[in-house]
Amino acid sequence: MPTTRSRPAIDPLTVPTRWVKSVFAIFLLPVCAILSQTFFTVFARATVTQQLWAGAEFWFFSLGAVLWLIAFFGLPRPIVVYVFGHELTHALWVLLMGGRISRFRVGRDGGHVVTNRTNFWIALAPYFFPLYSILAIGIYGLLSLFYSVQPYGPLLYAIVGATWAFHFTFTCWMIGKNQTDLTDHGTFFSLVLIYLLNLLLLSVMLVLASKQITFASFGSDFVANIGNFSHWIVDLFDRFSRGAHH
Repeated sequence: MPTTRSRPAIDPLTVPTRWVKSVFAIFLLPVCAILSQTFFTVFARATVTQQLWAGAEFWFFSLGAVLWLIAFFGLPRPIVVYVFGHELTHALWVLLMGGRISRFRVGRDGGHVVTNRTNFWIALAPYFFPLYSILAIGIYGLLSLFYSVQPYGPLLYAIVGATWAFHFTFTCWMIGKNQTDLTDHGTFFSLVLIYLLNLLLLSVMLVLASKQITFASFGSDFVANIGNFSHWIVDLFDRFSRGAHH
């Protein structure tokens, strides 16, 4: 016996979710600009006046990053290693969001995770969550509970530099391949969020790697830049208003 299904009524007042995300991303752009200004200002000050470049942390992190860049552009790329980390990150964030995983597949041609839950945090997690760097830091912290690992601190910075560069290069490489992770939630929204969260992570790493920079001082600079941006907006609006009256 044939069955019929009624077509759901379309509410003309309903706003597509992608439109809402795009508008939200527009409002995130000033945050991206202010955080970028704060990060590069603090980094330049720490490098020039506070001699961040002279510390072992900076040099070993940079060494790890440079070695990975040489490997990325000069050697066969470890696609399976990246795909495994990519899909594992999806899976971890599914679990963090209270979801369940029914299938996990990884291969050189790609991979996928079958789950009962999805959202933009789960979809975009591999692009802002450097799994291998987090694992390196976690293993170091775990070993420090049982052994004296302080002499291996420089090695940790080198590994974090290499794994973060791994995350950065593969993220940039994959973004250009029209990933459904991005398009499903709106490419513009996805790119803005990925940039902001990666920059936020870099800012945290900068504070942790520098003895001269604290979260309080970084936050103070960020608030000051918010004030400068607000004054610029008010001044721009005032000029526009006076021009409109003329």
